[in-house]
Amino acid sequence: MAEAHSPLEQFHIKRLVDLQIGGVDISFTNSSLWMFIAIAAVTLFLTLGSRNRALVPGRGQSMAEMSYEFVANMLRDNVGSEGRKYFPFIFTLFMFILFANLAGMLPYSFTTTSHIVVTFAMALFVWLLTTVIGLVKHGGHFFSFFVPQGVPLWMMPLVVPIEIISYLSRPISLSVRLFANMVAGHTMLKVLAGFIVALGIAGVAPLVVVVGLTALELFIAALQAYVFAILTCIYLNDALHLH
Repeated sequence: MAEAHSPLEQFHIKRLVDLQIGGVDISFTNSSLWMFIAIAAVTLFLTLGSRNRALVPGRGQSMAEMSYEFVANMLRDNVGSEGRKYFPFIFTLFMFILFANLAGMLPYSFTTTSHIVVTFAMALFVWLLTTVIGLVKHGGHFFSFFVPQGVPLWMMPLVVPIEIISYLSRPISLSVRLFANMVAGHTMLKVLAGFIVALGIAGVAPLVVVVGLTALELFIAALQAYVFAILTCIYLNDALHLH
């Protein structure tokens, strides 16, 4: 199969503006472009939604307020009142991933979250941030997080390393979950879409499947943004409350 027709061709990084500074490649790519598009879309969505604030909100204002309340409730339920100061970060993270995922569903677009380097960078930042918050708040007592209460002393040499490995693997699991779902779904869509043209009149069946799969992918795009945000809230709760 030619590379141009490969279902993985949609994930190729392409340079739009070639930039080299001190031997470091900082070129502006299609991935960079769609990150900016996602940020611009979020900004436009929230700006238009809050521009004409009314007692009886219109559709735009309702959607903006619903997204705000959704994240605020998620943070309150999983972190508590102490998590309110971190709302801007969680809200920004959720909205960026949501719009980046949805933008990737547009024809001829690029899904930035389909690259592990992007999802891992976000996950690593979340992990570092929550670790620093835990260390600043609790000091050396933070390490008691790796010693679960109620575990017999003789099991500690086994349990503590497992807890440490589990904690260190958080940025990997968080990033791979988002990356894998985006890649798998988009690849399946591209493969099935290829059958529609190839089968001619018999392509009606894969067309129906693609329509249904597209609806499922839109749901997964929103779901993965939610999963990433709620896991961040859980990690933040661990850092603040050590449980």
